[in-house]
Parts: sequence; C-alpha cells; structure tokens
Amino acid sequence: MDKMIKRLLLAGAATMIGALGFAGVGWAQDATAADAAETAFIFNTFSFLFNGALVMWMAAGFCMLESGLVRTKSAATICTKNIGLYSIAGLMYFLVGYNLMYDGVDGGFMGSFTWLNSTDPGYDGTGDYSTPSDWFFQMVFVATAASIVSGTLAERIKLWPFLIFVVLLTGIIYPIQGAWQWGGGWLSEAGFSDFAGSTIVHSTGGWAALIGAILLGARKGKYGANGAVHPLPGSSLPLATLGTFILWLGWFGFNGGSQLALGTGADAAAMSQIFANTNLAAAGGVVASMILTQVLYKKVDLTMALNGALGGLVSITAEPLAPSFFSAVLIGGVGGVLVVIAVPLLDKLKIDDVVGAIPVHLVCGIWGTMAVPLTNDGANFTTQLTGVVAIGAFVAVASAIVWTVLKVSVGIRLDEEGEALGADQTELGLEAYPEFGQGSQRI
Repeated sequence: MDKMIKRLLLAGAATMIGALGFAGVGWAQDATAADAAETAFIFNTFSFLFNGALVMWMAAGFCMLESGLVRTKSAATICTKNIGLYSIAGLMYFLVGYNLMYDGVDGGFMGSFTWLNSTDPGYDGTGDYSTPSDWFFQMVFVATAASIVSGTLAERIKLWPFLIFVVLLTGIIYPIQGAWQWGGGWLSEAGFSDFAGSTIVHSTGGWAALIGAILLGARKGKYGANGAVHPLPGSSLPLATLGTFILWLGWFGFNGGSQLALGTGADAAAMSQIFANTNLAAAGGVVASMILTQVLYKKVDLTMALNGALGGLVSITAEPLAPSFFSAVLIGGVGGVLVVIAVPLLDKLKIDDVVGAIPVHLVCGIWGTMAVPLTNDGANFTTQLTGVVAIGAFVAVASAIVWTVLKVSVGIRLDEEGEALGADQTELGLEAYPEFGQGSQRI
C-alpha cells in the first residue's frame, strides 16, 4: 500500500513538473516573440532616426555647395534661404504634408488635409516603428526637394517669394505626388518603382526649379549676343567641394534608410548592399565626368566633377538595392555623362541654372527611374515612364501656376540695381565676406 501511494505521489509530481515545464516553454516562446518584436521596433526606429539625421545633414551640404557656386555678393542670401526652407519644410510637413501623403490614400491621389498627431503612444507591443521617427525621416526628404530649387534660382530671385513657393511645394505639391507611390496611391497600385526618390524627390525639385528658371529669366550678363555664354564664377570652389562631400555622406542615409527597416539580418544585409552601391555610383559619376570633360575641353572641370558625383548619386537612388556592384558603377557613370552633356545644353536654351541642379536632379532623376527595369525584374519601362510623365506633368503645371501668381502679384525677381549690388545687400543688408566685399571699400 505504501509503495502504491509513493508511486502515485511520484506520478503526480512528475505530471506537475511536466505541466510546469510545458508552460515554461510556452512562456519562454511568448517572451522570445515579444522580445524579438520589441528589438525589431527599436532597430527600425533607430534606423529612421539615424539615417534621417544623415539626410538632415544634407541641408548643410546643399548650403555649402550653393554658397560656393554663387558669387560672393549672394552667398549670405543662399545661406538664409537654406536654413529658412529647411525650417518651413519641417513645419509644413507637420501641419499638412505628412497626412496628405500617407493618411488614407488607399490607391487614390492624396490623403487627408490634417496635421500630424503630436502624441505618440510609445511601444505597446504592436507596430514596426515609432510614428515620429517615420515623420522625421520623411520630412528631411521634403527639405531636400526644396533645396534643389534654391540653387537653380540663386542670385536674382527675391527671398520672400521664394520662401512662399517653398511653403506650397513642401506642404501641398510634394506630398500629393509622393502619395501616388510611397503613400500607396495609384502609381503604387500600377507597379511604379522609385526606391528612394529619383523621381519623387529629385525630379520633383528639378521640375520646380526648371519652371522657376524659365519664368525668372537668366542673370544679367550671363548670355550675350550670338549665343555667347559668359561664365560667372562662384565664390569658393573649396566650399562647393566640401558641400559635395557632405551630400555624398548624407546620401548613405537617404538611400540606406529607404530600406525602411533594420529589424532583421536580411534588412541589415540589404542596407549594406545599398551603401556600397550608392558609393560606387557616385564614384562612377565622378570618373565619367572627369574623363568626358578632359576629352571635350582638354581640361578637367571641377564643377563638372562635383556635379558628376551628385548625378551618379541621383541616378542610383531609384534602385540602389538590386544592381550588382558593376551595374551601380555603370548607372552612376551614365549620370556623370548626362550632367556634362546637359549643362551646356541648358546654356544653349538660355536657361540659367546657377549650380547645375537641373541636369543633376531632373535629368539624372529621370535616367535613374527609367534604369530601374535594367536590374529589377519586378519593374517595367512602360510603368516607369508613366510615373515619370505623370509626376513631371503635375509638378510642372502646379509650379507654373504658383510661380506665375507670385510673379504677377508680388514679383519674384530683384530689380536691375538690386541684382547688380547683390542679393546680400539688397535682401539682407549685409555681406557674407565683408572684408573683401563692397563694405571693405568704405573703410
């Protein structure tokens, strides 16, 4: 009898231990799944924040590049425009842009005209990333598009009309066309592919700049009789070179962060491929532009080399993940060639682009978008062309309306005296380099 009782007690204990063991395994599995989800949330959010900070640093790159390529008498105004447009982009993308681009697009044309809710519930066991981190990452892209316009129209556009245009570009124009693909709109449904924004960001800025340059006209003295083109050298090529390197660095965040995740090993591997391809494309653009300028002009042009780097970067932006290393070099190299060809073509058309932003961002943006099917089997040329034309037409028409209204209402161009004196003195009442400018002559 005692032996039977002992056996029953042992059996019961074993059953309880087994039950607890199975429960423990279940609890451990649940805990492991929860930990994995939270870890992915952390890394995804960190990726948005870190890569967004890199893209924000591109604002400094644009500022330095443009400051170096404009003449001394307009350098401070360019700095003012760049810090102003970045701030306006942040405010407008909070007030209307983000939700207009992402809230309830559902295969259509735009989201809602509402501002971003400033309260974030934090991590509650659901979601892939923090909403504010996504807003920050997307916002710095908007500022990039506006920076493109700044450089093209430099030295002869008024400050406040330009900033008014930025309000509408960053708050309305950019978010609507961005919703068509990145917001899950009709282009996304059609299969249009633009990984990090060769068209959505760069061509959008390029179209806005092109229309503005046509309506604004060229700087005084830029073009002479019989098709003569008079160079108007910028204030500092070392400063422009520094700006290019800053942009190159920021582009790793621009393209790498567009993987939109860092929560798995596969995401980390993809981001590594994107970083490498981005760097190779930029290098290809530099070398191709240097070789071509040597062949055509018997000298290497530094400004072409700088824009060759940027042209290569814009070209790879539409698809930085799928290409092989060799393909990335070729895609960027073609971008560098296109820059060298497009810059003098604009001069023949008497379209004055102070920093070469239209060849870099518009021409190379179109090329990069159309090159996607060369390396990505999921894309096709017809759909890519549809996206390029649709976004181009919308941005060009919308920009033309805004620029025209500004031109006939408040005016967009400095008068001849103001342009001759320089935007710094006319718009700001100061000089970027007073020791060497007109102020030094009064001492």
